[in-house]
Amino acid sequence: MSKPIPAAGRLEKIGYGIGDLASSFYINFFNIYLLYFFVELGGVGPAAMGLMLLLTKFFDAITDPVMGAIGDRTRSRWGRYRPYLLWGAVPFGLFGAAIFAAPDMSKNGMLVWAYVTYTLTMVAFTATNVPYSALMGVVSPNADTRSSFAAYRMVFSALAVVAVAVIATTLVRELGAGDERRGIMLTMFIIAGAGSLSLLIAFASSRERIPPARTNGRIRDDVRLLVRTPAWIAVAVAAMLTPVALASRASSALFWFRYVAGDDGTPIFLFLDRIGLFYTAFAVGQLAGVVFAASMARRLDKAHLLIFAGSVEVAAIAIFHLMPLDAIWPQTIAQVFVGVGLGMMMMLAYSMFTDIAEYLDWSTGRQMTGLAVSGAVFAIKTGVAVGAALPGMLFAVTGFEAGAVQTDSAKFGIDLAFAIVPAAIIIPAGVAMFFYKLDRRTIARFEGELAERRMQSEPTPFPSAPDTL
Repeated sequence: MSKPIPAAGRLEKIGYGIGDLASSFYINFFNIYLLYFFVELGGVGPAAMGLMLLLTKFFDAITDPVMGAIGDRTRSRWGRYRPYLLWGAVPFGLFGAAIFAAPDMSKNGMLVWAYVTYTLTMVAFTATNVPYSALMGVVSPNADTRSSFAAYRMVFSALAVVAVAVIATTLVRELGAGDERRGIMLTMFIIAGAGSLSLLIAFASSRERIPPARTNGRIRDDVRLLVRTPAWIAVAVAAMLTPVALASRASSALFWFRYVAGDDGTPIFLFLDRIGLFYTAFAVGQLAGVVFAASMARRLDKAHLLIFAGSVEVAAIAIFHLMPLDAIWPQTIAQVFVGVGLGMMMMLAYSMFTDIAEYLDWSTGRQMTGLAVSGAVFAIKTGVAVGAALPGMLFAVTGFEAGAVQTDSAKFGIDLAFAIVPAAIIIPAGVAMFFYKLDRRTIARFEGELAERRMQSEPTPFPSAPDTL
């Protein structure tokens, strides 16, 4: 008889959480610099870049669920999901670094470069992030422990925002030495290397504790079951709309501070300029939101908490937008609360997807953790892509011209992308939560029954006592 695997401890949670630096570094750096690099510095039309970001999502619509199904059916000495962190770490870094390594070329050449390198990066992202997210569903059979893993993950996600806001934006300035394009490229090389390393750390640190089913059913049947599950649909909607707001606001922030607020890049606090202060405030709030949500999720239903988080985020964005343009510190405080709302929403959404996977295992006997969580990854990537594309499209229809003095119409387009659309898009995410019916009592009931089934079918017992964050 093999030895029982020890219950998850804090070091394992930290190691798992570090793995999120890979995707969070990329998402946050892309949110700030991808549109800016190709439009402002590369001369590509904003609408063309927006279309590129949207079209690549059609490819993701296939690769995300396929990767989830592959992970569910993988059997290796490292488990179902962990090996992909090992195998995918190097391609993830190389393809990401290539995006901003574009040589001098025509506008059309730059657009082709964006299509090819961004698509390859998203394939590597899918091959690592879907298994990484699914891994959280099998690190423990206990919902509170999985929520704790989600909290650690979101803590490192918040730290990635800080790193990009404070360190990466500074590196762009210092490494570029007046050449912004070179600074962005060199900074991305560092981020890509750090992302690959973080995936390897997560691989080495984590363990899979929920045993795989001996056989899996047909993928088509799993997909049909998943899209008929109201709880999964509700969380997928919330997981897609929230990043739309985040990415639209992040992608338009440089434009808003430069063309609407009139910021000239002068440091405001220590070495932080307004954009650095903006992202740092967001990251501090996100970290606080994660810790608060992790604590409250042990006492309250996650759907109710997510509705509250969305309300906080909408109110904070609206308050920021209604302030005078030069109200730097009041805006910074409002931005902290934008981060609080986002941190709560993302931490809750990830843990809710793993709860749904366990619910489906209990109610149908089908294990589809990878497929269920791939929906989260696809929803988030779609939301980020739509949010990143929105500013380009809004800029195009409102008359934005790179490097020029903007008309009132163009400034309104920037305002739409930066504040009005992000606040409005969060509201239906909260409404979706009224269709999520997995409350704490229901989760406790099916967890207990699943534990009994697994004890009867497996000689190795699983630790079921929840541990603290």
